[in-house]
Amino acid sequence: MANQQPEDHRKKWDKDEYEKIAKERIEEEQQILLGLGKKEKPVKRELLQQRDYKVDLESKLGKSQVITKSTSASHQGGYYCNVCDCIVKDSINFLDHINGKKHQRNLGMSMKVERSSLDQVKKRFEQNKKKMEEKKKGYDFEQRVQELQEEEEKHKIFKKEKRKERKRKAEENLGYDGDPDMASLMGFSGFGTSSKK
Repeated sequence: MANQQPEDHRKKWDKDEYEKIAKERIEEEQQILLGLGKKEKPVKRELLQQRDYKVDLESKLGKSQVITKSTSASHQGGYYCNVCDCIVKDSINFLDHINGKKHQRNLGMSMKVERSSLDQVKKRFEQNKKKMEEKKKGYDFEQRVQELQEEEEKHKIFKKEKRKERKRKAEENLGYDGDPDMASLMGFSGFGTSSKK
């Protein structure tokens, strides 16, 4: 009896215990299917509402930013959603995200829209009609043409003044007030020109 090895080295399973667990799981599934199990109360969410803020898509446009490993998520590249705590890399996907189901659910809203009554629709039409009438009253073609001509004249005058200022600066830069001997030693004498363009 030098080396005694067991006949079977495999693990022995307690079949009765696992059979009991399987039966319990099957009973729970059947109760859920029959509706006898625990019913969770559905969460009452608000109806979908219009945003009361402007979505900022242009503040970071054209700006460069240094990002390190320790940079917080809200300051990394892309658009950060503080409601869902996620980063979206471009503006189109960001708009899709904030209009999507997951984001609206985190805000506490369902994707259902409130049905409008006939009175609400009539009021909305009246508001839009008033806005259109105000726009028509405010638009005068003759006045608009005159404003454009004035703006054009101001722009021409501004350009002329800028051109004159550039000429003055160029003339001042051409005149060298230092010692002529020193300028010739340094090799500046050949660059000056007497012709004015």
